[in-house]
Amino acid sequence: MSEGEGGGVTAMEMPYEVDGVNSVAGVRQGRESLPPETSTGVTAKVAGRLMLLRRQGKLAFGDLVDSSGRIQVMLSSRKTEGFDRFVHERVIGDWLAVEGEVITTKSGELSILADRWELLARTQRSFGDKWKGISDPDLRFRQRYVDLWVNPEVRRRLQSRSAVVSRIRSVLAEKDFMEVETPILQPIASGAAARPFVTHHNALDMDLYLRIAPELYLKRLVVGGFERVFEIGRDFRNEGISPRHNPEFTMLELYQAYTDMYGMMELAELLVAEAALAATGSTSVAYQGEQFDLAPPFKRDSMESLVSKALDQEIALEMGAERLAALARKAGLDPAPHLEAGHIVMELYEELVEPELRDPIFVTGFPQVVSPLARRHRDPEMAGRAERFELVVGGRELANAFSELTDPAIQRQHFEEQVAEREQGNAEAMAFDQDYVRALEYGLPPTGGMGIGIDRLVMLVTDAAHIKEVIAFPTLRPEQS
Repeated sequence: MSEGEGGGVTAMEMPYEVDGVNSVAGVRQGRESLPPETSTGVTAKVAGRLMLLRRQGKLAFGDLVDSSGRIQVMLSSRKTEGFDRFVHERVIGDWLAVEGEVITTKSGELSILADRWELLARTQRSFGDKWKGISDPDLRFRQRYVDLWVNPEVRRRLQSRSAVVSRIRSVLAEKDFMEVETPILQPIASGAAARPFVTHHNALDMDLYLRIAPELYLKRLVVGGFERVFEIGRDFRNEGISPRHNPEFTMLELYQAYTDMYGMMELAELLVAEAALAATGSTSVAYQGEQFDLAPPFKRDSMESLVSKALDQEIALEMGAERLAALARKAGLDPAPHLEAGHIVMELYEELVEPELRDPIFVTGFPQVVSPLARRHRDPEMAGRAERFELVVGGRELANAFSELTDPAIQRQHFEEQVAEREQGNAEAMAFDQDYVRALEYGLPPTGGMGIGIDRLVMLVTDAAHIKEVIAFPTLRPEQS
């Protein structure tokens, strides 16, 4: 690196590579407690973006930031090649490589005393005052590449997200799960209750759907002999945007042969606790002013029990749709006339109960009519209910799991019921997947399955109020010119 390379270069003259770069974290390691005015005799080379610049006569100071941290660089007119060019031409936001001795200043700050420096990329837009304390979230999310530099919390959240996903993969690998990939473009939108995005494949002249869930393909793999499979990937639902909904989002879905929803409860507890440890180092997390203990075991209660407590009146599916609808109207809801008893209990739960649940809890006893892919409850006294749970923390669903339905005849019947619901106006009812029924006819062993919303889990363990805070590039309205 020479003075000529330090400034006054065109884009074509910028380097194609930078050799011998040390991470800031690596330079800092073991040197944080050095006394003031220490000369280590160690030469290091760091590269990153210049995010602070101070000029003091024959000296100049800057903060260089890379993905691992921040370090001060110190330049001297007597020692540093290209000092004048640095002082007069460099601006906040430039990418630089700086090489020199690792020292501490009079104030004790760990620094690199530059022998030479090199311009790697010149910023042509300001990182100036308009970004300090910015209150327009649309600008932040739209220009995330700037947001990441001026709002360190954003960077920390995305780093935590990576740590959470990495730890989940490790835990599942330790438990002999195999990671797989299933189609994103699907001929039938099924596996969940949601509105799909539709597109058209020209060569095949057919409509395809962006998947709303990978569930049915993953269970096909279990039929095919893979006993423990999982996928972490994008799902797409053509629905509204809210603090906890984005049209494309990341789900973990996993399926394990020879277990049931109770085995899924144990696995859910483990994965949530490990996610918290990966992000924070603790299973106790602060979220929006509340403290949550994510260490197992979690509470358990049935949907009907929770609704009964909310209404201060015992309710049950056996009361029938008419009586339950009257109770719902008394509670301020307006259930549609065609709804069955299970739909009304579900509506009461979602409106009155779920938002009020705080500590981690497994909600069980879901009505069978709202659980078309789940096995009916094995307890005769739980007729009309499915072996299904949702894990709720802080008023939000984190996980959904079943003892998976394995009987092809019953699955066919449930699909037919879903088609009837769609004809009655339920746009989120599932489509009939004939090939999936055929797969079940080849035999699906007893299987537990679960989906965990990665975005919501990361929101919880990083104290993010909005899902957009934990997605690098969330969906936004078109930019206004």
